[in-house]
Amino acid sequence: MKNLILFTFVFILQTNTLMAQCKYPNTAFSPGESLNYDLYFNWKFIWVKVGSTHFGVKSTTYQGKEALRTDILFKSNKKCESIFPMRDTLISYTTPDLEPLYFRKGALEGKRYTVDEVWYTYEGGKTLMKQRFRSHEGEWSNTQSSSDDCVNDMLNILLLSRSKDYSNMKSGQRINFKMVTGKRLSNQVLIYKGKDNFKANDKKTYRCLVFSLLDDKEKKKEKELLRFYITDDKNHLPVRIDFYLKFGSAKAFFLNGTGIRNPMDAIVKKK
Repeated sequence: MKNLILFTFVFILQTNTLMAQCKYPNTAFSPGESLNYDLYFNWKFIWVKVGSTHFGVKSTTYQGKEALRTDILFKSNKKCESIFPMRDTLISYTTPDLEPLYFRKGALEGKRYTVDEVWYTYEGGKTLMKQRFRSHEGEWSNTQSSSDDCVNDMLNILLLSRSKDYSNMKSGQRINFKMVTGKRLSNQVLIYKGKDNFKANDKKTYRCLVFSLLDDKEKKKEKELLRFYITDDKNHLPVRIDFYLKFGSAKAFFLNGTGIRNPMDAIVKKK
C-alpha cells in the first residue's frame, strides 16, 4: 500500500516531448504551498479512515545554490497505529526550474524501516544517479545508474508534471517516463482517461483530468495500480486517488490547502 500511495502523488507525468529536457518552467505552485489529504482503506466492504498525508514546498539552498525543498508525510491515525504504524517521510530538492538534485524516502511500516536515497548530477547530456538503499534488515547497498533521458523520483515528478499543459491530450494517450529509487531505475506508463467531476473532502466538486497508472509496460500483461483525479486548471492539484491493491482498495481525498498559487478555476460546485 505504501509504494502505491507514494506513486499517487506521482500522478500526472510528462509526455515523451518533456523527456528531452530536465529543466521546466514552474507555473503551478509557489513556495509555501501546503496540502492535506484523508486516507481510507476498504475493510470488509466498509471504508475506514486510516491516516492522513501532508504535502509542503518551500524555498531553500542546496550545496550553496538556490533550490526548492518538497516534503510529503504519510501518517497513520491512532486507531491504525496500534495495528500497523506508518510513518513515510519523503524529501526532494530541485532547482527553481524543477531539475532534480536529491531525493530521500524513509519508510516505517510496522516494524520494518527502509530508506531510499538518490543524488543527481548531469554530464555530457546524461543524467547520472548515485543510489543508496537500506533494507528492513538494516543492510545498505549502493548502486549507480545513468540515462540519456531525464529521470525523476517520486517527488520531483509531481512538481514537474503540475506545470505541464494537458489541453491537447486525447483520451487513451499513453505517457512514458523513467522512475528512480534507491536501488533501481524503471520504466512506467500512464494513460489519460478523459475528464470527470469529483467531490473532495472539502465539500467542493472539481472538474478533473483522470489518469491511470499501469504496472511496468515491459510486462506481458499490464495491470492498473492507480487511478487519480487532478484539477483541470493551472494548479493541477490531485484531489482523488484510487489504489488497487492485492489485498483490497484504498483512496485518498483532498481535504484542504493553503498558499495555492493560481485561482481554483476547476471548482464547479461548492457544498
